[in-house]
Amino acid sequence: MTPGSSGRAAGPTRLATYFHVHLVSDSTGETLNAMAKAVVARFDGVIPIEHIYALVRSGKQMERVLEEVAASPGVVLHTLVDRELREQLEEGCRKLDMPQIAALDPLVSALSRYLGAALSTRVGAQHALDTDYFNRIAALDYAMAHDDGQGSSVQLEGADVVLCGVSRTSKTPTCIYLAHRGIRAANVPLVPGQEDGERLVGLKNPLVVGLTVSPDRLVQIRRNRLDGLNANRASAYVDHDAVREETVRARRAFERRGWPVIDVTRRSVEETAAAIINLLNERRTRRLGTSW
Repeated sequence: MTPGSSGRAAGPTRLATYFHVHLVSDSTGETLNAMAKAVVARFDGVIPIEHIYALVRSGKQMERVLEEVAASPGVVLHTLVDRELREQLEEGCRKLDMPQIAALDPLVSALSRYLGAALSTRVGAQHALDTDYFNRIAALDYAMAHDDGQGSSVQLEGADVVLCGVSRTSKTPTCIYLAHRGIRAANVPLVPGQEDGERLVGLKNPLVVGLTVSPDRLVQIRRNRLDGLNANRASAYVDHDAVREETVRARRAFERRGWPVIDVTRRSVEETAAAIINLLNERRTRRLGTSW
C-alpha cells in the first residue's frame, strides 16, 4: 500500500466503446439519422462513428457504399425502398459478414397488416414536399414573426399556442421546436411593470401556456446570460429577492387566468414541447367530444 492511500483499490475506469455505424438512405437520411441517435442514446459509454450515405439510388453508388463498409466494419442501417438496391446491400453485407438492419421494416410491416394497405415503392416518399412540409415552414415563419411579444392580439389569434413567462424561461427555443412539428407558436414575455399578460386574456383560438422556473435556477441562467454579454450583473434582473417576487407574480397571474403552467426548471426544450403538445391534444379531444 502506498503512503497516503486510503486502502481501497480504485475501480477500473470504463472506457468508451466506439463503433462504426453506416447509415444508408435513398433519401436525405434524416429519418435514419434521428433513429440511430435515439437508439444509441439508450447505451451508456457508447460512441458511434457515423458514416452517412444519402441519396443512394444506383448500383454504382451502392458499390461505393459497400467499399466503405468493408474498410470500416460495423453495423449497417438502411431505409432503402428499391428492391434491387436492398438485395445488393444485403448480399454485400452477407459476404462481409456484417449485420444489416432495415430500420423501418418492423413498423411498416405492422402498419401494413393493420391497415391492409399496399406499400409505396416511391423513393424518398417520406420526404415529399407535401402539405405537412409547407405547414412546418409556415409555422417557423410565424414563430419568428411573433417572438418576444411581437404581433397584436389579432395576429396572435392565428397561433395554436402562446407561451407566456418571465425572461429566460426558454420561450423562444420552445416555439422554434414546436414550429418544426408544424405547430404555430408565439411567445409573450412578462416584464415587471410593463407586461403581465393581460392582452392574452381575450384570445379565443390559441391555448395560452404559462412557463415558470425556480428563482435559483433563473438567477443562474440570467447571470450566465449577462456574463456572455459582458453586462453589469448588479441589477434587479439577477437579484434573488427581485427574481423570486417576479416568478411569484407570474405564477399568480397564470393561476388567476386559469392557464396551464409548466415548470421548466428541470426540463429540456424537447420535454417542455412534449408537455405542450400533450396539452394541445387534450384540448383538441375535449373540443371534439363537445362537438359530437
